[in-house]
Amino acid sequence: MYLLLAAHQDGAAIQRISPSGKPTSDARPVTKGELPGVVRELELQRPRWVWSRAQDWYPELLARGVELERCHDLALCGSILANSALTAHTEYAKNAEKLVQDDDTTPARALQPPPPPSTQGALFEDIKPVVAGVVELRNEFAAQQAALADVDDADLSKRLQLLLAAESAGAIIAVEMQHAGVPWREELHEQILTEALGPRPPLGHRPPALEALCNELRHMLNSPALNPDSPQDLMRALHRNGIEVKSTRKWELQQSGHPAIQPLLAYKQLSRLHTANGWTWLDTWVRDGRFHPEYVVGGVVSGRWASRGGGALQIPRNIRAAVHAEPGHKLIVADASQLEPRVLVALAQDTKMAEAARDKDLYAGIAAQGFGGDRQKAKVALLGAIYGATTGESGRLMPQLARTYPRAVGFVEQAAREGEAGRTVTTRLGRSSPAPSLGWLRSQQSTTAEEQRRADTIARSRGRFTRNFVVQGSAAEWAACWLAELRRRLRTFRAEGRPSGELVFFLHDEVMVHAADDAVEACVEAIREAADAAKELMFGRIPVEFPVSIAVVDSYDKAK
Repeated sequence: MYLLLAAHQDGAAIQRISPSGKPTSDARPVTKGELPGVVRELELQRPRWVWSRAQDWYPELLARGVELERCHDLALCGSILANSALTAHTEYAKNAEKLVQDDDTTPARALQPPPPPSTQGALFEDIKPVVAGVVELRNEFAAQQAALADVDDADLSKRLQLLLAAESAGAIIAVEMQHAGVPWREELHEQILTEALGPRPPLGHRPPALEALCNELRHMLNSPALNPDSPQDLMRALHRNGIEVKSTRKWELQQSGHPAIQPLLAYKQLSRLHTANGWTWLDTWVRDGRFHPEYVVGGVVSGRWASRGGGALQIPRNIRAAVHAEPGHKLIVADASQLEPRVLVALAQDTKMAEAARDKDLYAGIAAQGFGGDRQKAKVALLGAIYGATTGESGRLMPQLARTYPRAVGFVEQAAREGEAGRTVTTRLGRSSPAPSLGWLRSQQSTTAEEQRRADTIARSRGRFTRNFVVQGSAAEWAACWLAELRRRLRTFRAEGRPSGELVFFLHDEVMVHAADDAVEACVEAIREAADAAKELMFGRIPVEFPVSIAVVDSYDKAK
């Protein structure tokens, strides 16, 4: 059963629709105050909620204690369908392309709730915004379903449907994790800051440790007014002292033997801690013992998640001790081992590489088969193939890797050739890489030898992107299926009255579950089962393993 949830000037409108988007009941106006109770009652029928974006509705419902099972997120699904090569021939994709051509500053089919009317009309005038909101979203859902139905290949259509379901599940999970928050011990965070930076300074002042390093740098660089936080100021001071660097990046600074370099590197490290995760960050993002970031599902073009504020996907190691389980609980940190290389094995259907990965570390298995047991060389070669590092050691090792695993290397090489030629590539479930930009197309219209060299360089750069896109994007799809399957199992535990845990963190190939002590064993099993289910959903029953490393710890810093 599909239930459409659309915006209304006083709250919402709910309408039952068919799988093709046709209405099967009248739109039901619901005030904002009534909405949680109505949704809770309807959720007993296990519908799939169809809405513009999960962020528009779900945070408020969760705050009122209403948890939903599933949804169809029109904005996320529309973005995939508008850009997938599998639906490029459909009216949906053609209309989306026209929208972009008409106004290239607006994302295709960007869905927002209709704005409230500027004036309050008579009672009966309330009906018009209800119908308009419902009709707009209902038509969008119908167009998306028609695009899916227009995919001729049944297997490809099924994969694309799985991607839309996983992406929509991710939208729900992201809101739930933001609502739950990561368990965070504020006093431990403050202790870490004090030990590294000194006592908390007044607003606008440097902490004592940074101030001391700043004074040391001013003295060593003979620059009494130096502001190390200003790249321009710092570059001028370095150049005046004969330190000829082109940037203040760590790797370049380390090439100099000047005595000021070490305190400068120490300053940069502590300054990052202070600015990215210092006291201001703690005041802003942590409340009631939980860190509440906002995740952006599909925020990266490959389908990986991003975050909006708080740096959720970049919790540095030096503050991970503050991520601490509550009393009577544990953190279960699960990491999908060597995910992207294993996804490549599955995509390429490379039987020999699958054998190398069976019951062992993938790099060690490859090393045993083709690199004389040298694991590091095997790792450099394989990652070089995935990321397009064809020079240096990776370039020297590539021929050996290609001889040993022609299918795997051939798969990424073909993806690179497609990108170099200006074509798109598509992930396992159907997310396609962006088409070449107008600038890229112009660069390929070379008329001189110099322009041709530049065009070749730009083409190879795009080839490196598409080479990695198809692997990274498919890995992101596996992770989305893993998350959705794990959430389903944890919900089942709660529905059955069994001890369970809550998903509190996700980072590309890593999940964190906060579980009561008596639920740890069941949650660990659920994590492993979800990984197996994700593999079968994505690839079927194949002889490729996707092992998951699991650590049960009190604090995040103990997980690795």
